[in-house]
Amino acid sequence: QVQLVESGGGLVQPGGSLRLSCAASGRTFIVYSMGWFRQVPGKEREFVAAMYWTTGTTFDADSVKGRFTISREKSRNMVYLLMDSLKPGDTPGYYCAERSASGSNYTAGSYAYWGQGTQVTVSS
Repeated sequence: QVQLVESGGGLVQPGGSLRLSCAASGRTFIVYSMGWFRQVPGKEREFVAAMYWTTGTTFDADSVKGRFTISREKSRNMVYLLMDSLKPGDTPGYYCAERSASGSNYTAGSYAYWGQGTQVTVSS
């Protein structure tokens, strides 16, 4: 059973930075992509960034382009989201997800496995 565990969330002032981590375990099949989504309670999960696991090709949402960077350490099955120039609007829960079948990197429904999430609060 695939398990994804996020860490690194917390309280940060506007303009600050955080790095989120996602540790993956229990994999027994090919991984297509790893992604980060965020969600405000009562709203749908919003795509933030994704990366093809094999090639490292990345995809970013327009709202975070130039501020957030997704990266990975294949040998450790780790995925990271470096978030710079944080704004109050970046404040929901952040979720790591794994896509192991065909689908869209941008769509939450394409990802079969999810972590529990880590909360990010951007406030002065």
